Amino acid sequence: MSDSLCTHFQRRVARNGHQPAVRNADGTVAYTWAQYGAQVRELAAGLVALGVRSGDTVGIMLTNRPEFHLVDAAVMHLGAVGFSIYNTSSVNQIAYLLGNAAPRVLVTESQFLERIREATTDRAISTVCVDATEPDTIGLDEMIASADPGFDFDAAWQSIGRDDVLTLIYTSGTTGNPKGVELTHGNLLYQLGVVEEIIGDLTAGRVVSYLPDAHLINRWLCQYAPMYFGMSVVDVENPKTLIDVLPQVRPTAFAAVPMLWYKIKGSVETTLAAESGIKGALARWAVAAGRKKAKATIAGTPLGRVDTLAATLADKLVLSKLRAKLGLDAIDSAVSGAAPIDVAALEFMLALGIPVMEAWGMSETSAVTTVNPAARPKYGTVGKAIPGTDVKLAEDGEILVRGDGVMRGYRNDPDRTAEVLDGAGWIHTGDVGLLDNEGYLTIIDRKKELIINSGGKNMSPSNIEGALKAASPLVGSVAAIGDNRPYVTALITLDPDAAAAFADRHGIADPTPDTLAKHPEVLAALDEAVTTANGRLSRVEGIRRWKVLPTFWLPGGDELTPTMKLRRVPIRDKYAADIAALYER
Repeated sequence: MSDSLCTHFQRRVARNGHQPAVRNADGTVAYTWAQYGAQVRELAAGLVALGVRSGDTVGIMLTNRPEFHLVDAAVMHLGAVGFSIYNTSSVNQIAYLLGNAAPRVLVTESQFLERIREATTDRAISTVCVDATEPDTIGLDEMIASADPGFDFDAAWQSIGRDDVLTLIYTSGTTGNPKGVELTHGNLLYQLGVVEEIIGDLTAGRVVSYLPDAHLINRWLCQYAPMYFGMSVVDVENPKTLIDVLPQVRPTAFAAVPMLWYKIKGSVETTLAAESGIKGALARWAVAAGRKKAKATIAGTPLGRVDTLAATLADKLVLSKLRAKLGLDAIDSAVSGAAPIDVAALEFMLALGIPVMEAWGMSETSAVTTVNPAARPKYGTVGKAIPGTDVKLAEDGEILVRGDGVMRGYRNDPDRTAEVLDGAGWIHTGDVGLLDNEGYLTIIDRKKELIINSGGKNMSPSNIEGALKAASPLVGSVAAIGDNRPYVTALITLDPDAAAAFADRHGIADPTPDTLAKHPEVLAALDEAVTTANGRLSRVEGIRRWKVLPTFWLPGGDELTPTMKLRRVPIRDKYAADIAALYER
């Protein structure tokens, strides 16, 4: 029998039977492993009836709900290739993906049908709607009912091997059309087989699916890893409810983009600042004791007897309860990825007793390339290459990666594949970095995004932006400006949730982005944050002038990709007048 993720899925179905596999956050829809396996069989037969065969593609545009897992696994068992579409995608973006991937079937829900219908004009694609009976669509039950009872499900999945393409991951891309990264069963099986050595035991754990399934981090941790390790998954359809769901689920493994770690840090700091009396004093003492322990851990130095006792008491009396309130008290593996994270946020989480491991990689390398191990962290780096992966630097500092996680290529795009994947198997990542003598990698920034000021100084905009975001929960997004300029400036937008809470605390009656961007108390808080951030940056990196924009930047909009990366060129063009004003004398 060939080895594929299907092999591991079927092993879980046989071994884990009546144990929970997938459910939604409110528990109204839930599947055991046995039920999961049965549904996958039925759905696979239904997809065959719609014409899906090995090698074909199937598009999925769903929120985080159990149907995603069922459909994606069914596609996988046919040897077909599933790909997910960001829910924020425009009609033109959807149309491009459908043209590039050419799916036979598109599985979606009613709220996306209008955009899909406009994008699929003149395309012979069967549309399956999971949550309603809509014209020109097929329901899941209807699809299952149409299945050929003679379809040999076991023969289909047993013929799939490591070299077969498992999925397409479309890079969100800050410029140009997205690229369809072809990842094989072997790519993911390699990573699942070695990464546990670094991030810890994932067996029979619990994960929360709240990031988009079009993002490889979520697909890796909440779809493929559960099949391999027997983890249970809870789907959070509305990410805004994540904070309420975490204490109910108490995940054992949790991955987040830096913005969420900043939000957690800001929320805890705000709560502590509001506590008064003995309770407030105790909480602040406990965090201070945790910080001392964290600093010793980071420095690799022993903690004194008195400080060790203080840290133990602080954890017992305050920090353990704080972790439980956050729902992060059962965490074995906490990871930050997708973008650089400021060290201040990592230090704060470690002070709370939650060691967050920063990981680095890209879709083209199957998501996980390096991890900063909790046992031997070097904060400010993204750690060392996972076993079986090689990392080196080109002459200009660009990071090159080779190993079993490297993609097969970009879908129907040999020219762009040749631009990044050379004949020796090295991926040219486009990131610039440093490697120390122990193999720890430091990411400087994207090669094309480095700021070179008018004095010739090279700077990382993401380093500047991360320092400011870590300095205040009010800061949503930051765009550092300074290329060929005499000094660094910044465009700032507020975080919608933090801004609303700030307005409530300070009695601001009209908490619209326009009002908040001009309000003296908001400006004073941001001025303090800029001062704090500048204190952690070199003089030349310091933000000299800044402006709060009267808008919120949302994922998938003009300024941010669905994964919250800055679209720097559109920002530069759209806000040219604001930027020019920051350099006027």
